[in-house]
Amino acid sequence: MSAAYFILFIITFLSGSIPLWIKKLNDNAMQYLLAFSGAFLLSITLLHLLPETFEELGHKAGFYLLIGFFIQLMIQRVTHGVEHGHTHLHDHGHNHKHRIPIASIMIGLSVHAFMEGLPLGFNYRMETTEPALFLAIATHKLPESILVTSILLEATGHSKVKAALGLLGFSLITPIAGILANTLGTSYDTIANIVISLIPIVAGAFIHISTTIFYESGTRHHMLTWKKVTAILIGVALGLLILSFE
Repeated sequence: MSAAYFILFIITFLSGSIPLWIKKLNDNAMQYLLAFSGAFLLSITLLHLLPETFEELGHKAGFYLLIGFFIQLMIQRVTHGVEHGHTHLHDHGHNHKHRIPIASIMIGLSVHAFMEGLPLGFNYRMETTEPALFLAIATHKLPESILVTSILLEATGHSKVKAALGLLGFSLITPIAGILANTLGTSYDTIANIVISLIPIVAGAFIHISTTIFYESGTRHHMLTWKKVTAILIGVALGLLILSFE
């Protein structure tokens, strides 16, 4: 399992490093990547996480799911939706550098990244749930880390060193959260029970993120183009394919 956490860190850091070396990224490619990652994350949440958590918690899982959905709604107010591709932070005014609320954005994204890692530390009944969840979160990290670095670059006056250090810290959060949840959950029953309750909360956040991506990514008017639909369908198909191996 330690190897999986290391791979997740590497994927996050390397993908986030792209804006450090490429000044102008292809916006359309980013939007399709977001649509794919959102569809895949939603599929893994509905097909794997929810069956597991309802089996563990019964009807209470629905209550926690609702809490998670609205927690993510509040986090979005702090992050301005960076975690699901929304980057219109300064539509008005010209002094962009000082208009980006970088401290609040990074705090919100850190909370979001920590929440993402918690389900990785749970031992699931279905054999495919854990690797599927790792893959879904890693896929989500691809566009997310790119956007994080882009925001850091703009906020720091395009300082690559400061942006890289911020990216390094961000890349460590999700793996650390997973390791903590697994280690403490294995050692202490109380922590294990807390992790079980947190999983549907995180699942609710995932549902909010993925469905918002469907609306936010794409054309300026948020229309469903055939390319966007294709990206979404590929994400769903991959989620179903993984389920078939169970």
